[in-house]
Amino acid sequence: MTPFAKGHGTENDFVIVSDPDAAVAFPPERVAAVCDRRAGIGGDGLLRVVRAGALVAAGEIPALPEGVAGDDWFMDYRNADGSVAEMCGNGVRVFAHWLRSRGLVDTDEFTVGTRAGARQVRVLECSEYDARVSVRMGAATVTGVSTARMGDFDFAGLGVDVGNPHLAAVLPDADAATIRDLALCAPEFDPEFFPAGVNVEVLTPLSDGAVTMRVWERGVGETRSCGTGTVAAATAALADAGVATGAVTVRVPGGEVVVEIEETGERGQQGAGRAEGAEGAPAVEATLTGPSRIVATGEMVL
Repeated sequence: MTPFAKGHGTENDFVIVSDPDAAVAFPPERVAAVCDRRAGIGGDGLLRVVRAGALVAAGEIPALPEGVAGDDWFMDYRNADGSVAEMCGNGVRVFAHWLRSRGLVDTDEFTVGTRAGARQVRVLECSEYDARVSVRMGAATVTGVSTARMGDFDFAGLGVDVGNPHLAAVLPDADAATIRDLALCAPEFDPEFFPAGVNVEVLTPLSDGAVTMRVWERGVGETRSCGTGTVAAATAALADAGVATGAVTVRVPGGEVVVEIEETGERGQQGAGRAEGAEGAPAVEATLTGPSRIVATGEMVL
């Protein structure tokens, strides 16, 4: 029997499993079984709560990511199909909520390790079951323009790297009803541009500081929200509006979050890591703020 919890951030939902010493095996087939919505617990992904150093010792990651210490808590995130993902913005908020509400950390500001590097979190409000969390998401790096197709629907979007790959498409003249009525399906995309696959967001142009978005996540399908996707969407919406920075309220089927895009004071250079951006352009970083809710705890036999 393995203890678990279930939580969500704007209805992007996760199974949470505590495994500090990396003692429990989670091969892809087990993760997929746990995340199955009919035969398992059900979720868009699995959050494994583990010490970063334990993952290195177990050979599950080759080395500590940049900025991550061995005793930091590490969000070992798996998609619903069992594949490993570098980062999940909604997942980090739920992960931080779990750590703080269960006494695994004793401060409101701390580091969460991810495969995309260290993420600084600040727990703004917290109870056993509800929280509001702000996450420094790192660089939002524009990688160029590409195209995709969903069924008979062709569109162009902005490639944005938020520690994982995104194609964020602002649809001209679209409103919230247009986005709601779109028939989303598995996208066809340029595999040379996105060799590791891609998360695809479709969204309205920026209006009164807000956009409406839907997302198709690689390894999952359509989800009610995607944290890194909201950062990509905000980046694309600001670019479409002719600005590089600002605060954007992103409305998704599961609720809304606020994304702040700010200049770091550096200039982008190829290979510049977290500050990386277009050559000579101001480098930007994103902060994502939104809710988290823990809805259940229990034991599973899967």
